[in-house]
Amino acid sequence: MPAQHQAARPWQIPSSGRWWTRLLLVLVVLAGLVALGWWILGSSSPAVHDQGVLGPSSRTSEGRTPGITGHLSNTTSTTTTKPPAALAGKVIVIDPGHNGGNFQNPSFINQTIWNGRENETCDTTGTATDSGYTEAQFNFNVALAVQSDLQAEGATVILTRDSNTGVGPCVTQRTAIGNNAHAAAALSIHADGGPADGRGFAILEPVADGPNDNVIASSDALGLDLRNAFAAGTGMPVSTYDGVDGLQPRDDLAGVNLTTVPKVFIECGNMRNETDAALLTNSAWQQQAAAAIAQGLTTFVESSSQ
Repeated sequence: MPAQHQAARPWQIPSSGRWWTRLLLVLVVLAGLVALGWWILGSSSPAVHDQGVLGPSSRTSEGRTPGITGHLSNTTSTTTTKPPAALAGKVIVIDPGHNGGNFQNPSFINQTIWNGRENETCDTTGTATDSGYTEAQFNFNVALAVQSDLQAEGATVILTRDSNTGVGPCVTQRTAIGNNAHAAAALSIHADGGPADGRGFAILEPVADGPNDNVIASSDALGLDLRNAFAAGTGMPVSTYDGVDGLQPRDDLAGVNLTTVPKVFIECGNMRNETDAALLTNSAWQQQAAAAIAQGLTTFVESSSQ
C-alpha cells in the first residue's frame, strides 16, 4: 500500500526548520516582554521633582519645565517692589505769601483782622527788588516748585492760593486752611524787604499765645530742619540782621499765632540787597530753594512719624 501523506497542521513547524524557527520565536517573545516591562515602568513611575528630573511628558512644547525655578528653568522671573513714597498719606500746606492782585485792591487787604494778640491788616502787598520784581511772584514760583517736589514724595499738598493774579486771602484764612486740613506741617514762603546792606534768610517761629501752645515744640523742630536744609542746599547765608543763626521767634503774625499745626515762615533772602536779589530773581536758584525747602519738610515729617 502506498504511504499516505497527512496534511500539515497550521501550528506545526516542519522538522527540517524547527531549530532556527524556534530560536527566532523565542527572541521575538523576549523582545516583546522587555518592551512591555519598559512601558509599565515608564507609565507608573512619578516624576522626581526633588532631584530636578521630570518625565518627558511633563515638558511643554517650548521645552520648558513648568513648576521648576532656579537653574533648572530656562527663564528667570524676578519681582521688584517699589518702596513706599516717603510722604505717602501726609498733608502739607504751603502758603505763598501775599498775592499779585493785592496792589490793585487796597480796600480788601487793609481790612482789620485779629491775629491772636492784636489787630493787623488782612494782608499786605509784600516787597519787591529795586528793579520791581515782586515778592508775591517769587513766593508763588517757589511754592509751585515745592508742591511738585513734595507730590513726587507722595504728599498731598495744599496751596493757600492757586494763582498770582488774585487778591488775598487774609492771613487768618491762610492759617485756617492748614488747621482745617490737620496738616503734618505748614509753611509760609516769603522774601524780606530788609536793609540794603543786610543779607540772608531767616526762619520765623511761633511764640506761645494760647491757640498755638501745643505746636511750639514741633514748630521749633520744623524750623531747625528747614534752616539746616536751606543753608546746605542754596548757598544763601543766614540773615545778618534778623534773628540768631537763622531763627527768629515772632509773636505778631497771625500765621504762627493762630496755628494748631506745626508751622513756620521762611524769609528766603533780602530783596533789597543786590546780591540776594540776583539769586531771588534767578529761576534756577528758585528751583534750588524749592528743593531745599522740600527736603527740610520731608525730614521733619518723616521724623515726626517715627
